[in-house]
Amino acid sequence: MSKSKPSLPRGTRDFGPEVSAKRSFIIEKIKQNFIRYGFSQLETPAMENLSTLTGKYGDEGDQLLFKILNSGDYLSKTSEDDIKAGSKHLTTKISEKGLRYDLTVPFARFVVMNQNDISFPFKRFQIQPVWRADRPQKGRYREFYQCDADIIGSNGIWNEVELTLLFNDVFDDLKLKDYVIKVNHRDVLFLLADHVGLKEKAIPFCAEIDKLDKIGKEKVIENVVALGGDNNKIQEVMELFSISDQQEIVTKIEELDPENKGVKEIKLYFENLDQFNNKNLQVELDLSLARGLSYYTGLIYEVKPTSVKMGSICGGGRYDNLTGVFGLNGISGIGISFGLDRIYDVMEELSLFPEQVTQPLDILIVHFSEENLKHGQKVVMDLRAAGLRVDLYPTSDKIKKQFNYADKIQTPFTLIIGDNEMESGEYMLKNMQSGEQNPMKVDKIIQHFKG
Repeated sequence: MSKSKPSLPRGTRDFGPEVSAKRSFIIEKIKQNFIRYGFSQLETPAMENLSTLTGKYGDEGDQLLFKILNSGDYLSKTSEDDIKAGSKHLTTKISEKGLRYDLTVPFARFVVMNQNDISFPFKRFQIQPVWRADRPQKGRYREFYQCDADIIGSNGIWNEVELTLLFNDVFDDLKLKDYVIKVNHRDVLFLLADHVGLKEKAIPFCAEIDKLDKIGKEKVIENVVALGGDNNKIQEVMELFSISDQQEIVTKIEELDPENKGVKEIKLYFENLDQFNNKNLQVELDLSLARGLSYYTGLIYEVKPTSVKMGSICGGGRYDNLTGVFGLNGISGIGISFGLDRIYDVMEELSLFPEQVTQPLDILIVHFSEENLKHGQKVVMDLRAAGLRVDLYPTSDKIKKQFNYADKIQTPFTLIIGDNEMESGEYMLKNMQSGEQNPMKVDKIIQHFKG
């Protein structure tokens, strides 16, 4: 039997030490801000029942669910008629579970199952991988991490404002400046659909509007007319999309219907944001933004980088009815999600990672003999106890080999232990870049690094 060459499934990746360190840096910055904003951490299983997942992401989302075959002889309960009925029917017979597609639906399921133990409003964050049977391409993977923050049980506009500020604070901490937070409102989109004569076809209308960046203005107009939209009215909507002044956009949509819920909430949202002008918020009202309308019911967000060619790196919105599908009505929710993998790609392209992020050690201890090695065991633990990142070369190889190893792992300092150093208690600290050496006792070494 020939040995197969090891490989990875398409759309998945291994992460070596350097990449893992950079990813952990992003996660830590996001997590610190989640905690600072009062969110509690939650974890849910990698797999959910398909009854939990299906029907929550629209037809396209259902097609992208990874299904898990039932254990054992999964065909034993199927018949020839089941096979003839096609794959959709057959799937219900051979698969009851699937990998989670996002973190929002499992969170809604958790809330419903634990509603008697939760105090509302409930703020949770979750940082876990999700899986989508998508076509792999740059910035799009089949396995990727989401970093979510949700507020459930509250419908005040402060929630929308607070999550906008959370975007801003995370990207400030990551030193990522070139991005824009695009916002829109489902009811404003439906107002535009009504304006062009497609009130009963609002979702298909929004799906066409969402393609504007991909297929261009003329093709979108053609598709909306094919849906039955009024050509002149569509031209008016397209003119709205081209306005860059925020206040003018708000005024124009207010003229369409000043009592529209979405128009009122957009106005209130920007009025509340005005008091945070000192933060230099990069927020833009984009009337063509039409993401996730199968479950978003209010304000929607999308964050895009402006200096790197990449899709959205974050998204989110209000989903007033999501828990209703699990039997818990009247609970309003809003959430945002940071796309870790895409944020990583953007930061890598812009060289935004601090150099020390990928530096695993402060000091590598090297030595000349077995006795020096044994003495180094106590030194390494004393330095670690003080919070330094220190390793001890594990065998008494030739000193040249130990220094070569230090160079390969890019350790900034080595600590040299020989018989004289053991006797005096002063160890030679060597700067591996400059070659400068200084004898120091353990307390002085700690002081040197800790300041």
